[in-house]
Amino acid sequence: MQQRHASATLSHLWPVVMIVLFAPQFTTTAPSAQRSDGHLNSVVDKLARGERVFGVSTYDLSLENARSLARSDIDYVYVDMEHGPMDFAALQTFLLGLTDKATIAESGSARQPVTPLARIAPYGRESSQWAVKQALDIGLMGIIFPSIETPEQARNAVRSMRYPQRRGAPYMEPRGLRGSGPGAAAWFWGLSTTDYVRHADTWPLNPEGDLLALMMIETVDGLRNIDTIASVPGVAGFYLGPSDLSNSLGLPRNDPEVEEAIQTVVDACLAHDIACGITASARDMPRRIEQGFAILGGGRAGGGLPTSVDAAVQAGRAVRN
Repeated sequence: MQQRHASATLSHLWPVVMIVLFAPQFTTTAPSAQRSDGHLNSVVDKLARGERVFGVSTYDLSLENARSLARSDIDYVYVDMEHGPMDFAALQTFLLGLTDKATIAESGSARQPVTPLARIAPYGRESSQWAVKQALDIGLMGIIFPSIETPEQARNAVRSMRYPQRRGAPYMEPRGLRGSGPGAAAWFWGLSTTDYVRHADTWPLNPEGDLLALMMIETVDGLRNIDTIASVPGVAGFYLGPSDLSNSLGLPRNDPEVEEAIQTVVDACLAHDIACGITASARDMPRRIEQGFAILGGGRAGGGLPTSVDAAVQAGRAVRN
């Protein structure tokens, strides 16, 4: 009787024993896969391999727009909070809608195809640390800083994106200022907080970093200081604002001198081995690619990808050189 009772007890305990024996495999495999996954930012992943990336801007933070863009043939979307509202609650909802679990599951990687960026409201001459902190803590993978005019402004922008480095870290400068609150961002990225902090540094300053710091050049002063701005560690590239640049030059947008200024920015990017970005139509895409642009916006999206914007992206992808 006692033997039968002991056998019955062991048979009930056997599934528990199996779980205990094999649980370590399950608890270690997933984080290990994350750590070996390389860049989680698909834009960084492509730029690091010398590829071009194509994307859109948007004001529309609806779930419907996010879901549509998540399945579109784009590499990034940047939420325009410079001229649109600085609505972080809506931004968080948008990022959740941009998460395509089916695609992530098919790829076997935590990397999602469409990288979320945002252009924030504060100019380089204004304090932007609070906006950067809010945006990154939600889960953004990059910030576009409007109207950067000096290397000091670019350095402050990079510092606002970086956590303070540990003693003996290989990439100490520019010193990070970002406060610690990685919980929501780590969840969105699909990482533990420890792995998130390791990935959440500016590329290419940190070769393992997955955050993009893009500086907008759109004034005469920014143009004048272009080489010193490009030299700031942590600056991943420039994004051109041709309309504001032409206004700053006191010229109409179609004046040849504006195109000369744009070429000056591209030349600086190529000389300093950083990426250069601009928005282009389908007709202009081949010319901009030939110039050396690697980050190419097809235009503004809302309620999904408009036909003209999709045509611009496809025209860029069709260029093979």
